[in-house]
Amino acid sequence: MKVDVDLKVCDLHGECSFRAPEVFTIDEEQDVLNYVAEPDPSQHDDVLDAMRACPVNAISVTDE
Repeated sequence: MKVDVDLKVCDLHGECSFRAPEVFTIDEEQDVLNYVAEPDPSQHDDVLDAMRACPVNAISVTDE
């Protein structure tokens, strides 16, 4: 699985970090979302949940 976040679209709502905290984290000092581009397969369901929860559709996921 590969994760991509359009950081120009991301508004830092944080829904992704609630649903997949091991993959998505918000750096409040720099006001930016950090994420793991190739998370562990065990995170698959959480990442998909995070993608669906994003209110601005900034997250895309591709299965490899």
